[in-house]
Amino acid sequence: MTAQPGSGEFSGRRVAVAGIAMSGEAAADVLLQLGARVLVVDGRDGPAEQEVAERLRAAGAEVRLGDAESPVDADLVVTSPGWRPDQPLLAAALRGGVEVIGEPELAWRLRPWGTYGPAPWVAVTGTNGKTTTVGMVEAVLRAAGYRVTAAGNVGRPLVTAVTSASYDVLAVELSSFQLHWSSELAPDAAVVLNIAPDHLDWHGSLDAYAADKAAIWRAGGCGAYNADDELVTHLALDRLDDPHPFTVGPAQSGGFGLVDGVIVDRMSGWGPETETEPDYRGDGIALVDVADLAVSGPHNVANAIAATAVSRVFGLNGRMPVPWAAVGEGLRSYRPGPHRNAEVAVVDGVRYVDDSKATNPHAAAASLSAYESVVWVAGGLFKGADVDGLVAEHASRLRAVVVIGVDRRPLIDAIARHAPDVPVVEVSGRDTDVMNDAVSAAARLAAPGDTVLLAPAAASMDQFRDYAERGDRFAAAARDLAGRQA
Repeated sequence: MTAQPGSGEFSGRRVAVAGIAMSGEAAADVLLQLGARVLVVDGRDGPAEQEVAERLRAAGAEVRLGDAESPVDADLVVTSPGWRPDQPLLAAALRGGVEVIGEPELAWRLRPWGTYGPAPWVAVTGTNGKTTTVGMVEAVLRAAGYRVTAAGNVGRPLVTAVTSASYDVLAVELSSFQLHWSSELAPDAAVVLNIAPDHLDWHGSLDAYAADKAAIWRAGGCGAYNADDELVTHLALDRLDDPHPFTVGPAQSGGFGLVDGVIVDRMSGWGPETETEPDYRGDGIALVDVADLAVSGPHNVANAIAATAVSRVFGLNGRMPVPWAAVGEGLRSYRPGPHRNAEVAVVDGVRYVDDSKATNPHAAAASLSAYESVVWVAGGLFKGADVDGLVAEHASRLRAVVVIGVDRRPLIDAIARHAPDVPVVEVSGRDTDVMNDAVSAAARLAAPGDTVLLAPAAASMDQFRDYAERGDRFAAAARDLAGRQA
């Protein structure tokens, strides 16, 4: 494969990379290879940043640590997704007429050309369920026989994926932050899973947040959308020329849904030249029984239907068909990543489940709905999110609540209003004892048949490095408990 012709435009250009973490480091590496004059900026100046800075300087970059606010002299700024639009360096660049883009936008402009053009992107966004759905899409496309990798917000930088190896197609997870900093990025097929209030401190309003999510449909054309979400439906009908709905209920015409626990396709007719004769279920084509999936909970069923929808919509182009059989094979083979409703231990008839990835109330609601009797471990940084509705909806499932994190009062007050008889235990601190104490408290409150569920409904940075560390510590504490009981 050869690089897209536009990649030559970076030679000699002054490019500032805002942020030295994973995506920033990857962007700087690629830009240096393209002959750009690269300045990398980060407000942090710890050992990890110094280590990356040393390597980038050896490769030819200028690096400025400990100062993320002073303006930069650049023709282009490539920003890490977490940097807010009002951040002084970015704001100054925009006022000066300097283009600011994200790493995914840079990757889009650098897509390598093959025989039929650049490898297509099948993209997923939404408030919750993105990573699981992208993993399912990757599994389906692999079952269809394509060389595929998952990249983007899932963890692997897109600039690395588009420049380091040859793929037929990319399964791409995009956050609202990444989409905000895009202007040309237009995936070949895309789905919006759901939209609920999140990151409003960053975007400024729900409307702005939703508009950034909807940018994934910049190409118009075909797309998949959640017909059970009113806001997503409105955006899809406004942005897409050929919208295909999915739902956890009966499939609409041209869409995807459930019949007797089986995911069905009502998008198109049978094509005998490319598919085996279909198995009809109702007025749809049966693809896979949800009982055969390795994930649980209604939200994961919705994710599987969404992955089905966007994969089949992508296959509409004819050049890279996605047969019905590949959908079933791929979804059955998918295994969830860590910290996503993962059972980590069973002790005295009590299940311990790590869903640390539930970092907002919408995600926590989906997680709680999967279990009947829960000792809920929750709390952290709510960032202004309202937990009242979450507690009201799931009060009947709560046997007890163990509250962690700094933003306790909103959760404790909501429990007092909607579940006043549910025991509440508060656990404080910032070290490894926090999760050990939380799991010990939950174990004392749980009875056989209960699930101790870490679904915090909040961000983790008040007590942990990230949601992964929070989940790892929960899992370690639960397994240590299991070992002591053995």
